[in-house]
Amino acid sequence: MRIAPKMLHRWAMLLLFASALLLVGASGDRTGQRFDRLGHNLMCECGCGQVLLECNHVGCSTSEQMRQELKLSMARGDSDEVVLAGFVAKYGPAVLSAPTTTGFNRVAWIMPVVIFLAALGAAVVVIRTWKRRAPRPASDPVGAPEELDEFRRRAREETKL
Repeated sequence: MRIAPKMLHRWAMLLLFASALLLVGASGDRTGQRFDRLGHNLMCECGCGQVLLECNHVGCSTSEQMRQELKLSMARGDSDEVVLAGFVAKYGPAVLSAPTTTGFNRVAWIMPVVIFLAALGAAVVVIRTWKRRAPRPASDPVGAPEELDEFRRRAREETKL
């Protein structure tokens, strides 16, 4: 089976065109993606407790100011680490939307897992303890039928008016 040169040329052109489309789509807006990534790593300092790019307060001057600072830092060509360090230096470590993974901040990442595993272990121990308990023999609280008749007689006497 032999492929005609004209057909091979068409397939090559189609492959080249598809590759070009993929490259154009892959390049995208790197600045916009970086702005989104960095903006989602920062918290708005207006007191709303929201991520910087998601602060929905109408006319929030704090978020607008912080967004402008972020754009300026990116325009200067600062790396991501330098940008975040600048915000931490100005606003404090609470400006980060997630704690860093260095130093004492590791506790914020480790403790939830440790607490979950400890609670799970405690639950397993409690359930096993409950399962191992010997069942108590069921005893008749009233006793023999003669005793039951005696209780009924006494109840009738005491409730007569």
